Amino acid sequence: FCFIIESHDDYFICIPYRTSIHHNNAFLFKNSIRSIKSRSGLDYSKIVIIKDSTYISSSKAVIDKDEYFETLNNMNIISREASIYVADYINHIKGTMPLHIREYERRYKYSTLPYFHDQLNIQ
Repeated sequence: FCFIIESHDDYFICIPYRTSIHHNNAFLFKNSIRSIKSRSGLDYSKIVIIKDSTYISSSKAVIDKDEYFETLNNMNIISREASIYVADYINHIKGTMPLHIREYERRYKYSTLPYFHDQLNIQ
């Protein structure tokens, strides 16, 4: 299941819900029972970029009620953080605002974004 954001750049940013996240490139839930036992949240490092909206299903998904409400209450923060995560990656790869190598490795070493260069218009 993913939280989906429509970007200004003609693509959707799909952020998966994860039950156990071991890094800080995520929105971590604080108020759910699951988040007390493990670090659950929305994982920015596993973002999927979609251009074709037919890949997005409208079928109902079942997620933890507390995490659903926490997502709703923090939609603006999540959208902003995810958009910055993607934009920083694009700017680094295009060379317009390169990150220090340690910062890049910390944030993007295990990211899925290299698989979406076509969708992100990165040559």
